[in-house]
Amino acid sequence: MSIFDDLLTGVTGVTSNLWPQLSEKPHLVNGKLRPCPGTPNCVCSESDKSDEQVAPLSFTGAPEAAWSALKSAVAGLGGSVRDETAGYLWTTFLVPVLGFTDDVEFRLDATAKLIHVRSASRMGYSDLGVNRTRVEQLREAFMGRSDA
Repeated sequence: MSIFDDLLTGVTGVTSNLWPQLSEKPHLVNGKLRPCPGTPNCVCSESDKSDEQVAPLSFTGAPEAAWSALKSAVAGLGGSVRDETAGYLWTTFLVPVLGFTDDVEFRLDATAKLIHVRSASRMGYSDLGVNRTRVEQLREAFMGRSDA
């Protein structure tokens, strides 16, 4: 299985360099996650549109512990942290073989004990539900690592 995993990782790494890179890095807009672009390859817990809506991650313990659990969940699912500021985390995930990069962003709302999430494909129109599924996988991994 290790040889197959190494081959898949190598192919994904090569193909990921074929796709355009971001012109600017993801960021908060007016203190919230950016809105989705209106294509069915993005979900966001701060969206008002039902087809883009996904529930934020909730927690009960200390915000710092939840943030740490979130970063562990991201790493456990193969994501890479690209930028972190107070209460904001930008991560990326590579789609195997094709090498598409998906941007996954998080915003901590310590008062409400929520972590808002936005997951979006950089390319294409539809993602066949990949970003919504990823958020649910992150939620499951996060719940397993936090005292939520």
